[in-house]
Amino acid sequence: MAKLLARSVPMAIRGYQFGSDVRPVDVPPSSLPVGEPNPLRSYFEEHREGRGIYKGRHYFDVYVRHLAGFVGREVVIVEIGVYSGGSLEMWQTYFGAHATIHGIDIQEAVRVYEGDGVHIHVGDQADRAFWEQFKKDVPVIDVLIDDGGHHPNEMRVTFEELFPILRPGGVYVCEDIVNGNEFLAYLAGLAEHLTNFESTELQEPGVASSAGGPQQAIQGIHLYPFVAVVERTLEPVADFQFPKHGSEWLPWPSHLGAVADSKRDG
Repeated sequence: MAKLLARSVPMAIRGYQFGSDVRPVDVPPSSLPVGEPNPLRSYFEEHREGRGIYKGRHYFDVYVRHLAGFVGREVVIVEIGVYSGGSLEMWQTYFGAHATIHGIDIQEAVRVYEGDGVHIHVGDQADRAFWEQFKKDVPVIDVLIDDGGHHPNEMRVTFEELFPILRPGGVYVCEDIVNGNEFLAYLAGLAEHLTNFESTELQEPGVASSAGGPQQAIQGIHLYPFVAVVERTLEPVADFQFPKHGSEWLPWPSHLGAVADSKRDG
């Protein structure tokens, strides 16, 4: 791990430096995406009275991209950070009558938002003992939204305690990650497992890599402005296959890396 960190720091610095100069390209897009209006954004923009909702406007595109598949199903939704209760109503409206919503906050005052289909739990998200009790009451989760204290340790403890009970195909969303939040480094370390290549045999020309535990459990890690999303796999995979199809091949370039070398040898 120490060697990995030593190699990674210079590249991380270069990536940060490059990103500082990245700007939109001054060319028209090849086509404009066409789709239905975002129901969560519409709900938010129309919500001018009643319980407060405090969300970034661009979050709603992230939500719909990753959570639309849960709409109308019997799902368990957990949101950390109840605040003024408005987002609990929003999730109820969005996911539908079959969803069970669990709101978690450190303030006792939020208990007033409990009602049909909405359960309130009061506790500190950095307290593992609190999560142990919570998991006895809520053994599986489909969607986990962390909009709580926003401190790196709170995010880390929450993820470590609740990701293991996220149902296959489930989604974890962490909001309001800003510059300097060490949780980004945590996610980068987690992502290293997704690129671990363990060469194994493939029954056709090509190569395969056996899937380690994290690769069997994590479908993908996504970063958006101020938001991170981690998706659990719907079904574990045994390996990742890189078959060779075709009959005409140029000589393999000698400068390519370990994975490419494995492909060449396969």
